[in-house]
Amino acid sequence: MTERTSRTVLLRGGTVYSPADPFATAMLIEGEQVAWVGSEGAADAYAAVADQVVELDGALVTPAFVDAHVHATATGLALTGLDLTDCPTLTEALHRIAAFARTGEPGGVLIGHGWDQTRWPEQRPPTLAELDGAAGGAPLYLSRTDVHSALASSALRALTPGLAELPGHHPAEPLTGEAHHAVRRTALATLTPGQRRTAQLTTLRHAASLGIAALHECAGPEISSEQDLAALLALAAETPGPEVYGYWGELGGVGTARRLGAVGAGGDLFVDGALGSHTACLHAPYRDAAHTGTAYLTADQVADHVTACTEAGLQAGFHAIGDAALTAVLAGVRTAAGRCGAAAVRALRHRVEHAEALDSAAVAAFAELGLVASVQPAFDAAWGGPEGMYVQRLGAERAAGLNPFAALLRAGVPLAFGSDAPVTPLDPWGTVRAAAFHQTPEHRISVRAAFAAHTRGGWRAIGRDAEGVLAPGAPATYAVWESGELVVQAPDSRVAGWSTDPRSGTPGLPDLTPGAKLPGCLRTVVRGTPVYSR
Repeated sequence: MTERTSRTVLLRGGTVYSPADPFATAMLIEGEQVAWVGSEGAADAYAAVADQVVELDGALVTPAFVDAHVHATATGLALTGLDLTDCPTLTEALHRIAAFARTGEPGGVLIGHGWDQTRWPEQRPPTLAELDGAAGGAPLYLSRTDVHSALASSALRALTPGLAELPGHHPAEPLTGEAHHAVRRTALATLTPGQRRTAQLTTLRHAASLGIAALHECAGPEISSEQDLAALLALAAETPGPEVYGYWGELGGVGTARRLGAVGAGGDLFVDGALGSHTACLHAPYRDAAHTGTAYLTADQVADHVTACTEAGLQAGFHAIGDAALTAVLAGVRTAAGRCGAAAVRALRHRVEHAEALDSAAVAAFAELGLVASVQPAFDAAWGGPEGMYVQRLGAERAAGLNPFAALLRAGVPLAFGSDAPVTPLDPWGTVRAAAFHQTPEHRISVRAAFAAHTRGGWRAIGRDAEGVLAPGAPATYAVWESGELVVQAPDSRVAGWSTDPRSGTPGLPDLTPGAKLPGCLRTVVRGTPVYSR
């Protein structure tokens, strides 16, 4: 199938996933908007006047995906460089590091990502001596899969002033906290503008090939830089591809966010770290460590930031994973609501990224305060289950409470799905599958609800309520898919059985049963402009 940019385009002969008509087979696009959705009989009348007619040949047309949490430069570096995400052993990781080091430019800093000692039979990261040997003495920065700790070779440590005095420093083990942020700044500062552009462009093109039309870039001084975010927003504006909406995660960063053109002063504004790195902040100690993690912000600091953002009419947001971190966020937002008024706080839809360790009281507080839960179902697919990292860190009982998507939906909490790439890959249908087949059954949601969270949910999270659906008047932002039989999948078999009755008018989506082939993207269109075609 081929498609050129034209004033009026008719797509016909497939299935169109639309609330306007659950049995639609055709869609008319005029410029940047959907003009009509309906059946083949009515499509005949439009075929004579359309500038272009696209025969779908049975393909599925859906709203394009929104990935609500990404790091574009880091993702592009992982896609084009050293990515240890699938590495099976420590020994193999050292071999890959050595091979990557041989390809690097002399004197340059080597940057890689993705190691996870919990998946290796050795159950440990490399020692500093092993790392230095594999890197051949070169400066090397290697982020853990959760990007909340990192390996840094001796040469990179030597290039980072004052490292030994920073919290999170260890002379021979992975770095966390401020020490980690310092070596990351050192490493990323060596990227040339050309290298940054290549990495960002790689991410944008890869996202388009997966049916993703918009990305929420979660930037900040501790994870990237002002220059990085500005360059990404400029690149996205000048390049046909996914739209990028930036967040700047800095305490008191309202002015910087506005200057950079960010849609919010949030994203990765860290209240705590991550479970895998033992830095998520918990009320009770880790099962496999004699501490409760790391708190980066207090409830008072959260309150001051939400107050400043609310008064400025700007969305706030926080990274919070552990239950103690989420307690601090909720207390802070509630204090801000007392200062600014609950209605003003709710209206801005302040965000919480990740929000993993939520109990029923916390879920109710999310609903009360109008918070958006920007969550990553692939985390459960990667680290959930009886043998997963979550159980190693927390034990089975506490691990079973993580990522309670069904409870959030029942409470009316808005969900926006993302990948946190490069933490987990850009993989929208895989993300929908992970939510629908959560490894803890009581947290599962229907495929339809998960799909909505990964499409319309991402638009609603930035206040664009009319986007993310295919209906007359909506933006013509969609993807065309090669997929098998369309079905209705829900955790409750009674609901699934009723929904498949034609009288219910429930449109089907691809079969996402684990093991089934995921849909392949044939085309991605953003506001009427094709940005990917297979």
